[in-house]
Amino acid sequence: MYKPFSTIISAAFLMLSIGAYSQAMKSDHWSPNELLERAKHLKQQAAQGDGSASETLEKYPHHYTMLAFRSHDGGGELHQNFADLFYILDGRASVITGGEVLAPVSAGPGETRGSSVKGGERQELKAGDVVHIPAGTPHQMMVAAGDTITYFVVKIEEKH
Repeated sequence: MYKPFSTIISAAFLMLSIGAYSQAMKSDHWSPNELLERAKHLKQQAAQGDGSASETLEKYPHHYTMLAFRSHDGGGELHQNFADLFYILDGRASVITGGEVLAPVSAGPGETRGSSVKGGERQELKAGDVVHIPAGTPHQMMVAAGDTITYFVVKIEEKH
């Protein structure tokens, strides 16, 4: 009789702590126009660098949001512990997913960068598209000459 009662009490405390935790979290809202306005400085940064720029918008316990701009191809990437969710705001590009990262080097714990991705599936992207890339999946953003792409990114923790 005490076992079910203690389980109910434990569950109640867990529910209360989750409720308190969720009340401490704030909500965020950005319209596509607000994000595009905010991304204007990323375009300037990209022009002064390697053709890409990004910024972290907010960090949360198990994910974070970013805004990114590209005017050139990216290299190969693989995030062992994070999935990528892209919402394309403006422009167009292609993303290659799967295959293998060529000339891989560690860019930090669970992060691999390389010259490109060999193999995989190529998908065309345009404004309004959403792409989910699971953790551990090689990927590369490809931008044709004269094109650009601006996209909202959610990096979601997915430990295996």
